[in-house]
Amino acid sequence: MSGRDPRGDLARNLYVVQLRIRRFEETVARLFAQGRLPGFVHLSIGQEAVAAGACAALREDDVITSTHRGHGHCIAKGGDLGRMMAELFGYRDGYCAGLGGSMHIADLERGVLGANGIVGAGIPIAAGAAYAFQVRGLDRVALAFFGDGAANEGAFHEGLNLAALWRLPVVYVCEDNGYAELTATAVHTAGPGVAARAAAYGMPAAEVDGTDALAVHDVVARAVERCRSGEGPTLVVARAPRWHGHFEGDPQRYRSRAELEQVRREDPVALLSRRLLAERWADPTWLEAMAIEIEAEVTAAVAFAEGSAPLDPEAMLRVAGVEERP
Repeated sequence: MSGRDPRGDLARNLYVVQLRIRRFEETVARLFAQGRLPGFVHLSIGQEAVAAGACAALREDDVITSTHRGHGHCIAKGGDLGRMMAELFGYRDGYCAGLGGSMHIADLERGVLGANGIVGAGIPIAAGAAYAFQVRGLDRVALAFFGDGAANEGAFHEGLNLAALWRLPVVYVCEDNGYAELTATAVHTAGPGVAARAAAYGMPAAEVDGTDALAVHDVVARAVERCRSGEGPTLVVARAPRWHGHFEGDPQRYRSRAELEQVRREDPVALLSRRLLAERWADPTWLEAMAIEIEAEVTAAVAFAEGSAPLDPEAMLRVAGVEERP
């Protein structure tokens, strides 16, 4: 199948990334429920197509900023599953030596400037990275992921204003899951929606179905090309309902059973698998092989994490750059 149809190749690659994110997140949910992971985790199940499609439009030397719901972004940008899992365990072989946890994974070699527990913080950080690329004359692009709730933070307006003013090579991707934590968008966002706000800065905006990885890729690829052509930033708003609550353990009493059933019918992984079959880009044997391969990858990631160890207090101080006091 490979090599005969570029669109088919892209679709298969996007499917693999989405399935990898899905299985990783499902495993994290199970481990957290078993009490094996410290702190909090926020899962992106249902939103895999945005991460996969957007990151596929980037080059390896482009960079992203992420969010507290950022495991999928890191995986889509090529993050190592074992080091990610070790970080969630709080173990020394994690990306941040176990000190960051779920909300602060970074992989500078892969262009992941960091997941961020501060809502909207990645928006101006991405503008800063894009400014650095611009002044150094580098043909590189920054992309910021953020949620619809972050569009009401001052950092959103400051970041977009600066990016538009200086025509920075940055793409802003809003993952609109309909909620800011536990509050529905209609309650916290005035006006016709997040995309309409781009007009205030003379910035183009595009809305896309965030359950369709190919559509997300195409929209973000056009925005990336605008950046590389010196035309400045673009705001992309992708509707991508999350399946789980704001955090693991959230009972989601603010959502109806009908709504939860509906979002599960919009499963981005299943949607793309059906399209792969319909377009004859893949067959059931290939889908089954990928499922087995990815299950093995995630199992190996857990084994890698469990083979690591927590940092002892003295090691934590050394990693954090803090000298132990007498």
